[in-house]
Amino acid sequence: MKIAVPYEDGKVYQHFGHSEKFKIYTVENGNVSGEVVDTDGTGHGALAGFLKVRGVDVLICGGIGGGAIAALGSAGIRVFGGVEGETDAVVEAFLKGDLSYDPNVKCSHHEHDHGEGHSCGAHGCHSDDHSCGGCRH
Repeated sequence: MKIAVPYEDGKVYQHFGHSEKFKIYTVENGNVSGEVVDTDGTGHGALAGFLKVRGVDVLICGGIGGGAIAALGSAGIRVFGGVEGETDAVVEAFLKGDLSYDPNVKCSHHEHDHGEGHSCGAHGCHSDDHSCGGCRH
């Protein structure tokens, strides 16, 4: 099994669509190893393909939009959103069946909160053709 977590400074990065790095964990025969990978500028809708190509089965993340959830579901990737904390700790909790997550997490309107202390409107995405993790405005 492969588990991906948006990664920044050892913690779950809270804006899936803007993730520059993921820590991808491989779980085999009870052993867990992790590797930080750079998205090389891949963003928003393309991140589902980025993760699928790497064989990811599960995504543990913070804030995520409905479009991204749908794309990941189509790619066969299970999503556990609304998660905060150290990436190693949340993966360990997931593997133990103790992960605290929000099954209803979804950005659904313009002034949404990503759990990182700002709203989408506060970081300059004001054009009509921009999507913030699946939220059209």
